[in-house]
Amino acid sequence: MSTTETDLYELLGVSRDADGATIKSAYRKLAMKHHPDRNPGCTESEGKFKAVSAAYEVLKDPQKRAAYDRYGHAAFQQGGPGGGGHPGADFGDIGDIFETIFGSAFGGGGRARPRRGADLRYDMQIELEDAFNGKSTEIEIEVSQNCETCHGTGATPGTRARTCNLCHGQGQVRAKQGFFVVERPCPNCHGSGEVITSPCRDCRGEGRIDKAQALAVEIPPGVDTGTRIRLSGKGEAGPRGAPPGDLYIFLHVKPHAIFEREGTTLATRVPISFTQAALGGSITIPNIDGEEVTVEIPAGIQSGKQLRQRGAGMPVLQGRGRGDLVIEIAVETPTRLSKEQRALLEQFRELETGDECPESRGFFNKLKDALGG
Repeated sequence: MSTTETDLYELLGVSRDADGATIKSAYRKLAMKHHPDRNPGCTESEGKFKAVSAAYEVLKDPQKRAAYDRYGHAAFQQGGPGGGGHPGADFGDIGDIFETIFGSAFGGGGRARPRRGADLRYDMQIELEDAFNGKSTEIEIEVSQNCETCHGTGATPGTRARTCNLCHGQGQVRAKQGFFVVERPCPNCHGSGEVITSPCRDCRGEGRIDKAQALAVEIPPGVDTGTRIRLSGKGEAGPRGAPPGDLYIFLHVKPHAIFEREGTTLATRVPISFTQAALGGSITIPNIDGEEVTVEIPAGIQSGKQLRQRGAGMPVLQGRGRGDLVIEIAVETPTRLSKEQRALLEQFRELETGDECPESRGFFNKLKDALGG
């Protein structure tokens, strides 16, 4: 095994006799640490994430792991050891995955493949009403796109890149270090295997230029802060005609003046008069969808009591139905009374027996007992 071949067990930080649960746990920790969503724009973390994912793809499968333990990385080269392959083993494109991540050490040599363009992130703020109803909108971003002059090749129209004379198109050069032979990306062509002798004047050989782009975005009903929308192929163009990355739109729902949201549940606080609270009745309030909701108020309701309206909340994202609407009652004490109202309240106070408000009576009785009264 040459020094360019990274050991899969070392990648995951486990011993060669580790069981499946240990391997899975190690992979989850590393994948979470290096996930692109946690390290936006960091190509090093993205590479490590792909590396540990490729390693786990082999070691989680007993058949692939056995082949790797016996033959090493050669198990995933075309045809397997000696060209005979492994009867009954279906390794799919594992070799291609390794070659994409680590280069020829895993894939059996050959020219380095074009590197895919970078993924991009766009943060979008929307109103709660947009999250409820969904929305069709348009954004404009500046992103690297394939050069229209050279069509992404990087070469002047009418010319083309020539094979690198240093690595002979392999994209890798070998250097001897003691007893080992080490492969590195070719310093002349930077691993592409080709050299542009006549660069395009518009993109200067890059094959891509920065350009403003308008994109249509469909926001489905039920989204929430943190919802991610993926626009495939709308990220950075890859160098010299390589495939583009993706654009990820992260949504942020603005706070609402009336409603608060938790998942599919909407909550609001509704003040009512103390006579409504005492006598009961019904109130009608507008909901987030513009429809009116009628709520029955039971007699004697207290401040802080929550009433739940089933199916009147937010829609379920990519599903059916809606959450609930929770209405918190706030009993309001009048601050301005007419003479007639005051007289009636005075009359009511004279008629009070204490049974009308059992909670307050119980509180004062407990207070007296506590104070030894």
